[in-house]
Amino acid sequence: MKGPHIINLNKIGSPELGYITISEAQKDVPFDIKRVYWTYYTPQDVSRGGHAHKNLQQLIVAVAGTITFNTEDKDGKKEVFVLDSPNTGLYIPKLVWRDIKFSHSAVLLCLASELYDEDDYFRNYQDFKDYPNEI
Repeated sequence: MKGPHIINLNKIGSPELGYITISEAQKDVPFDIKRVYWTYYTPQDVSRGGHAHKNLQQLIVAVAGTITFNTEDKDGKKEVFVLDSPNTGLYIPKLVWRDIKFSHSAVLLCLASELYDEDDYFRNYQDFKDYPNEI
């Protein structure tokens, strides 16, 4: 399993006309998309995330502003990713803990591999660390 990493998405257009960025399942996004959501108006002094998923994969894009992700995988590898371009996505596989900070007016767009399922979440860090890597 490859860990969290940046995916550069194709940007089409020009400064004079504007741009469009396209994401296609199984082409730019390494999974079938079952859910799309976005977050906005998150105060910049609030930390979000604080969770991991058992099965969910995500491709996350900062369509506006800057969003910083601190990630940790099951082996303890920690990485920091800064999203500040609407044609750059962060792929987060299953079993990766994340904490998220937003700049003022940041908008996060998430393409998700699964429908919402509360049972898929680890909201307690120790439960995440104690969970076996593969079942």
